Amino acid sequence: MRKYKIPGVTIFEPTRITGLPNIEFGKNIIIDSYTFIYSNKRLKIGNNVHIASFVFLSGGEVIEIGDFVGLFQGCKIYASTDDFKDWGFGNPTIDEKFRNPYRAPVVIGKFAVVGANSVVLPGVTIGEGASVGACSVVTRDLDPWGIYIGNRKIGERNKQGVLDNYAQYLKETEGKR
Repeated sequence: MRKYKIPGVTIFEPTRITGLPNIEFGKNIIIDSYTFIYSNKRLKIGNNVHIASFVFLSGGEVIEIGDFVGLFQGCKIYASTDDFKDWGFGNPTIDEKFRNPYRAPVVIGKFAVVGANSVVLPGVTIGEGASVGACSVVTRDLDPWGIYIGNRKIGERNKQGVLDNYAQYLKETEGKR
């Protein structure tokens, strides 16, 4: 039995989505098994997005995922967390006034990929076409079309090659979309 019936979205069970009214889904989205999506703010998932198994999206603030994005196995996207650097302590069992929560939007640009088991922290923008290597921890904005291991840029993606391939895709799928 399919628990979630969302037009244009294929969801493999078991998957858990909390805050469904806050989520805007594009078309041709695949969400693999064992994914957990929590959204108490707006969460926008673009067209042709793949969210692999064991991905966790924590939407304590706005999350925007662009078209043609890939979130690979086990990656975590956090739009909120607790800040323990200053005076905060504890966990959700105590009132927020003692916890020092930090919430900030996360934006993942069109054509970006986030590698397996990576973590993206609140307030980060991953630029269009950026590629994040597996097991990275992303704590700051990443420029468009860069290749990153963590926050360190190690190369450039072939932007023109991707855009030419995209143009060919549009030609071949015209009328099918």
